[in-house]
Amino acid sequence: MRIILANSVAELGAQITASRLKRGIAALDAIEAGIRLIEADPDIHCVGRGSWPNLLGQLELDASLMDGRTLDAGAVGALQGYLHPISVARKVMEQLPHAFLVGAGAARFADEIKAEPADNVTAVSRQAWESWLQDHLTAEERAAWPNVPLTRLTRLTADPIKVQGTTVFLAQDADDNIACGVSTSGWSWKHPGRLGDSPIIGAGNYADNRFGAAGCIGHGELTIRACTARSIVLYLKTGMGLRDAVYEAADDLRTLHKTFCGSLTLYAIDPSGEHFVLALGASPETHYWLWREDMSALERREPEHGGTL
Repeated sequence: MRIILANSVAELGAQITASRLKRGIAALDAIEAGIRLIEADPDIHCVGRGSWPNLLGQLELDASLMDGRTLDAGAVGALQGYLHPISVARKVMEQLPHAFLVGAGAARFADEIKAEPADNVTAVSRQAWESWLQDHLTAEERAAWPNVPLTRLTRLTADPIKVQGTTVFLAQDADDNIACGVSTSGWSWKHPGRLGDSPIIGAGNYADNRFGAAGCIGHGELTIRACTARSIVLYLKTGMGLRDAVYEAADDLRTLHKTFCGSLTLYAIDPSGEHFVLALGASPETHYWLWREDMSALERREPEHGGTL
């Protein structure tokens, strides 16, 4: 069954993905097109252009996607200077013998494939960064900036509202092929070089035609440690139902030691076209977007709330 499942910031992109699925376009292509729209929107401050930068005012973007038919995957992390990390990740998957490029190497590859360059730090995002620094730097740190230790400041950025920021798309197409894609600017005001779960296959997303797909947004340091997206798919492989598989992965997360109170939302679909979304410690206003081929239009839905982490 054709289906698109995407998180709250993805409305316009999910509409694009749904329209392409209706026309018989492959899930991987439809997801990439939808995510590109989110990446280019400067009013979405957690993905792509206009997002909140790292502690040095740099926008380091992460993205990955996975093809559930072949289990091929591509990812980029800490990519600077390019508008569409999701498309660079796609080319990593298709043109390289690697699955993951980061930093200067990812940027070099993006230049080689003639990816669209961009100065992703907008006036709004720069002002937000400067305002945060003004509120949190000591007088001594201001005088020495940027040649100061960043550890203290990084700990101050652990705001459960600001930390989460990702777009996640899961889809199945008319040929029953499943794919997933994620893109993010990561943790707001993060330590330079920080990678969350979004570009890490198995942590932030995973897809397998045989069993389903899963994606995560929120406190990525936890899902990295628990390999949450892959765990959900593995629990489906054991024969668990979709809801039970997601809850089992959530229980795994609860066993982890935590240094601050973040939140997570887990998204999953199975090959029959069923879906389930579980919010852990998330705001009551959390929502997601769903379209299936038996629906006339994209619908806003609310997740099941599973308590705190």
